[in-house]
Amino acid sequence: MAKEAKQAKHGLPLGIDVGGSGIKGAPVDLAKGSFAAKRMRIDTPATSTPEAVAQIIDQIVDHFDDVRGDSPIGVTIPGVVTHGVVRSAANIDKSWLDFDAEPMLEKVLGHDIVLVNDADAAGVAELHYGAAKGQKGLVVMTTLGTGIGSALIYDGVLIPNSELGHLEIDGFDAETRAASSIKDKEDLSYPEWATRLQRYYSHLEALLWPDLIVVGGGVSKDAEQFLPLLKLKTPIVAAKLENKAGIIGAAHLAAHK
Repeated sequence: MAKEAKQAKHGLPLGIDVGGSGIKGAPVDLAKGSFAAKRMRIDTPATSTPEAVAQIIDQIVDHFDDVRGDSPIGVTIPGVVTHGVVRSAANIDKSWLDFDAEPMLEKVLGHDIVLVNDADAAGVAELHYGAAKGQKGLVVMTTLGTGIGSALIYDGVLIPNSELGHLEIDGFDAETRAASSIKDKEDLSYPEWATRLQRYYSHLEALLWPDLIVVGGGVSKDAEQFLPLLKLKTPIVAAKLENKAGIIGAAHLAAHK
């Protein structure tokens, strides 16, 4: 029976989420939108060059080799990704800038991968398994963290690399005023922070007129403290998958490449 159970796990896609502080991975059951085994996490190297990060990813892939088989691997990166090339590097080493990362990672891992922006992966996960499941039209996902990440999805199709955290509002890059890290840095109360979020989301709404806004990031677990303070025409809800979204979305995108 144990052997049969083990064989049943072969073919599961792996999702790997590269962050500024940790690199996390797990095989994903796409029918359920959940981890099929306990997540593995390794600290991001202090000098997070592509080569150093690739070695950590390789360790995670090796750890799950008994359940992976030949199935797809999806990898998120905290930066814009166009055709496998990383175009920005907010929370990782600047050597990622304009680096053709996908071929290098495939060479290290000995396996095809799909490389994707972390907020885009989170948005895809919320669409298929979370707060935006079944939603038609335009969904805007924002992740409030060190900065503000974003994902745009229209009728189930991802429009990648939207970078809506960098909208200029009142002469400021939006994320330098409204990210959750700024709330912590300036010791803002939730009502004080909500005033800044109101300005940001009102601007977003006026530009895009979405059908739904989903708010993710670690602070989303406290959504009842600030979302009810926002007055928008668009429904705005907390993400459901929390810090699992990047891994699940990466696996989903890799499996549906």
